[in-house]
Amino acid sequence: MSTMKNSVMLIGRPGAEPEIRTFNQNRVARFRLAVNEGRKNANGEWVDNTQWFPTVAWGKVADRVEKSVKKGVLIAIDGSLRNNEWTDDKGQRHFVTEILINDLFTIEKSKE
Repeated sequence: MSTMKNSVMLIGRPGAEPEIRTFNQNRVARFRLAVNEGRKNANGEWVDNTQWFPTVAWGKVADRVEKSVKKGVLIAIDGSLRNNEWTDDKGQRHFVTEILINDLFTIEKSKE
């Protein structure tokens, strides 16, 4: 039995409204999630370190992203890491690691 698992849980704020597209009758939503980590520096002062994570959701989860994810609203996501590689029209190879969202939860409501 394998004990390996690819699981990611993050709480953060989207940096922009999600980008929603349709490919072959399947919807995809993408946005970048900002996650702040606070720590004390050598002088004992709190310093924020923001990490940005590209996220992607497909199908019904993409529909939920479109309805509930707004720029700056605190959300929690549950997902897994995905590595993607492709070659563009100019022959340039590209690599990206994304969070594939399996589920999401709105922690605070939009102020709209």
